[in-house]
Amino acid sequence: MIMLVTGTLERNGLREAAAALIGKFKGATSGLVIGIYGVMRAIFAAFNVGFGGVAGFVRPVVMPMAEGAITARGMQPHEDHMEELKGMAAGMENVTWFFGQVLFVGGSGAILVQNTLAGLGYEVDLGSLAAVEIPVCITATAITIIFYYIKDKKMLKKYYDKT
Repeated sequence: MIMLVTGTLERNGLREAAAALIGKFKGATSGLVIGIYGVMRAIFAAFNVGFGGVAGFVRPVVMPMAEGAITARGMQPHEDHMEELKGMAAGMENVTWFFGQVLFVGGSGAILVQNTLAGLGYEVDLGSLAAVEIPVCITATAITIIFYYIKDKKMLKKYYDKT
């Protein structure tokens, strides 16, 4: 179902619309786009709202926006940079979904952690587990955003610096 909807939206200009949207923001970089996506993804993961993952949202929406951030600066996207950005966007999806889904007390991630801890002799209720997970999710997301932002800045210098 996701592939059908994504294909239909892409055929009707989803990629171009996403790239044009990010082109309106002058200071946007690809790393910043991926970082903003990470914050949004963590928040939605806490409520167990899925977007379709890499195939359903990252590829058709986040990647064109990251590419649009490059073209908005008047540069032609470098193939190696785009490959790195694909990995960064997929990594952000994985980190934020992994840590964010435990914040939803009725989700499978929280129940898995609760059962694992119970097997080790620790009885934990789901509300307490979610409360403990909040700083973990925030820290993991923030570290990933900082790392990807710095990595993108280095790649911008490597692939596009003409001096």
